[in-house]
Amino acid sequence: MKFNFLYPVVQKDIEAIEVELKQAVSNADAETTSASALHLLEAGGKRIRPMFVCLTARLGEPKDFSLVRDAAVAIELIHMASIVHDDVVDDAELRRGRQTIKAIWGNHIAMYTGDFLFAKSLEYMTKIDNIKAHQMLSAVTVELAVGEIEQIKDKFNFNQSVRSYLRRIKRKTALLIAASSGLGGILADLPDKMDDQLYLFGYYVGMAFQITDDILDFMATERVLGKPAGEDLRQGNITLPVFFAMRDPLLKKRISRVTEDSTDEEITHLVDAIKASGAIEESEQVATAYLKKAMAILDTFPSSKEIKPLKQIVKMLDKREY
Repeated sequence: MKFNFLYPVVQKDIEAIEVELKQAVSNADAETTSASALHLLEAGGKRIRPMFVCLTARLGEPKDFSLVRDAAVAIELIHMASIVHDDVVDDAELRRGRQTIKAIWGNHIAMYTGDFLFAKSLEYMTKIDNIKAHQMLSAVTVELAVGEIEQIKDKFNFNQSVRSYLRRIKRKTALLIAASSGLGGILADLPDKMDDQLYLFGYYVGMAFQITDDILDFMATERVLGKPAGEDLRQGNITLPVFFAMRDPLLKKRISRVTEDSTDEEITHLVDAIKASGAIEESEQVATAYLKKAMAILDTFPSSKEIKPLKQIVKMLDKREY
């Protein structure tokens, strides 16, 4: 799903950010690392994080919008780095329908590519002279790493709590989207209270975004997903639809037998059983509840042409197709 068409000015921002991202990963002194990073970049993506930076910044009047774009590039580089590391941990062969860096270049190159992308994000943030922006992004990056470790620790742990799952997706996904929204407000010199509200808005959107992605892992086709359906379950990542499905003792017993060696046929049968259990519909209700909270925050802002695309994004996320 592409969102940037909602706001013509942001279309130009995203195009400029795309050019800058390519420049950021191009490094003649690190040819292999550069080629692997470019491979990931060319796979595309929603660019929802840089878009939120730009959209929320336009709620105020940034002195230098090029710094807003630099922050947007930094945010996306952090996201890209987390993707590369994630694919190594999950031993993933496909990402967005293309081979992963890990699949082509191996684990060592993939890990150093992720480190390279994190380092480049720091380079872009050095252009921004605002301590609150740096504190926000550094804190979120720490939480992102903790979330990754928690996911590794909880693989195939079918007795973990829903609270653990929500805390994990908060760290792995929601907080970086929260920072994207909050950072735009900071760079636009909005009042601190508005910055905090935008950060909270991004958090709610991020929670809904990840829950919806976890639903898509069961509902979407491999062509749409760019990977086989049920891959999260196969990797031992317990997501919200699985938690709801496991309230059925018999289904929990079946799901708890999943290992890395489970066959495609076994996973397909479980995916069908989870879809038939009502777990998908319950998960959708949770995602919608988060989006309603996000929309309630936007409703506290003065009505303007700048706030409209943010509201449109929330509405579109609530109607994502499988």
